[in-house]
Parts: sequence; C-alpha cells; structure tokens
Amino acid sequence: MASILKSLRLAADPNRLRILLILEREELSVAEIQEILAKGQSQISTHLAQLKQAGLVDDRRTGKNAFYKSRASAELMELLRQAVSEVPEAEQDREALRLVLRKRQDTMRRYFDELAGKFGRQYVPGRSWKGIAEAMLKLLPPMVIADLGAGEGTISQLMAQRARKVIAIDNSEKMVEFGAELAKKHGIGNLEYRLGDLEDVPIRTGTVDLAFLSQALHHAVHPERAIAEAWRIVKPGGRIAILDLNRHHFEEAREMYADLWLGFTELEIEKYLKGAGFRNVETAVVYREPEAPHFETVLGTGEK
Repeated sequence: MASILKSLRLAADPNRLRILLILEREELSVAEIQEILAKGQSQISTHLAQLKQAGLVDDRRTGKNAFYKSRASAELMELLRQAVSEVPEAEQDREALRLVLRKRQDTMRRYFDELAGKFGRQYVPGRSWKGIAEAMLKLLPPMVIADLGAGEGTISQLMAQRARKVIAIDNSEKMVEFGAELAKKHGIGNLEYRLGDLEDVPIRTGTVDLAFLSQALHHAVHPERAIAEAWRIVKPGGRIAILDLNRHHFEEAREMYADLWLGFTELEIEKYLKGAGFRNVETAVVYREPEAPHFETVLGTGEK
C-alpha cells in the first residue's frame, strides 16, 4: 500500500505526471524531455531521479546519453490518463513529442547541420555566407514582401535587390527615419518604410506575397496576434517565414535587448502558425551560436 500511495503522491505533481505520460508513449533522453516540457535540465533530472527511486521509470545508457522509459503499472497509468483534463499542457506535450520524434528521423537535417558547422573553418577563396545569400536572393521570383519588425532594414535592403517591392514595418520612428534615409541614399526605390506595430500592420489585406519576421516576434506583446496580422496581409497562396530565438533561459535578454519573450519552442511557433490559418507548416532549429548563452535560431514557415 505504501508504494501505491507514494506513486500517487509523486504522480500528483503536474510535471511528473506529464513525464510519465510521454514516457509511456516513447523512450526519451533528458534533453528530449526537457524540449517537450520546456523546462530546465536540472528540474527535469530531479523529477526523473524521484520517479526512478520510486520504480516508476527506468533508464538505459547509450554513450553519454541516458534514455528513460516508463515502468509504471497499467493501473496507475489508467488513473493518470483520467487526470489529463486537469493538466492542459498534456495535450501540447503530445504534439511536442511528435516533433521530437520527427527530429530523430530527420537524418538529412543532421547531415546538413554538420556541413554548416564545417562551413568557413577552412579558407576557400570567394566562398562566404554573404555570397551564398546574395545568390539565393537572385533566384527568388519578384515578390511583394513585408518585412515586419524590420529595424533599420538591413534585411529589407538585401531583399529589395530582387523583390518587386519591400514594405519595411517598425514601431520606432527613429528606425523608420534612419532606414528610409539609407534607402534613399542608396537609390533603393522599391523599398518603403512605414511606422506601425506588429499587431496592427499598416498594409492592406491580402496584398503581399511573403510576410517575413526576423528576430521580431519575441518583441510582440501578443505573438499570436502578430502572426494573425501576417496571415491577414498575405495573399492566398502566399507564405510566411519566421526566424526567432528558440526558447532559452537567459533572463538578462529582457534588459539587454528589450525582449518580451525568451524565445519560442518549435511547437509554440507551429501552434501560432496553424492557429492563424497557415497550412503546410514546417519548423526547424537552423543555427546554434557557439558562444554562451548558445542562442538557437528557429525557422518557421507556412502557406496561406
């Protein structure tokens, strides 16, 4: 009886309940559980240690990694499944688990990550990320692009080389003035700067081919509203592309960079995009900074 009561007390914690529910479905590493629950590594490890001590999970070591699986009885898991409605994050965990398992199978992505890591380590005359970016831009079809949260418009100016028109939106008067003056100075006639907010974009409905947000979403008060606005201004068949920080725990970013959000998980970006009405949604972590705090960049895309 004591072990049953202890198991119930342990599982009563919402985070431990979530861990048991996902481990019932799949054997996972600490890092994968951390990604699904969006919690810190030490917190996850503490929960797993308690669950292991109670005999509710087991672990298996493979190289440097430990993989955990559920050992909870069918009766206990049945009780926990009945409690799912009291833990709203559990439904989200299933979607996050799906993304984690997809990453495991995506060997091609890992292969290209390795290639990207090697790029630039050895000197090759004429090879640079800037050169590749310029080449890719030239291959894009002429489009009307909305650069939302454009800042001074460095990316806007690059895209304007090929775009039919770029509309750069920012909520800072100084940024808009500076960017507009810079575009005028360099004779970029198809680049227009407008003062506006991510959640109330001064662009007519259904008039742009691409809505682009680069490191802007974590400055939005309501990210879901910003993406809904992007959906509004995009033409049917148009696209959205979001580059933003993966969820992190570097609290200093709030003061240093005026960040309102400490990044977003792939699942959160996918949820926002699908919630706004975008289809064929894809997400991927496309870059990890080598220096601490090791910010990661998430790319999210979708079609209207």
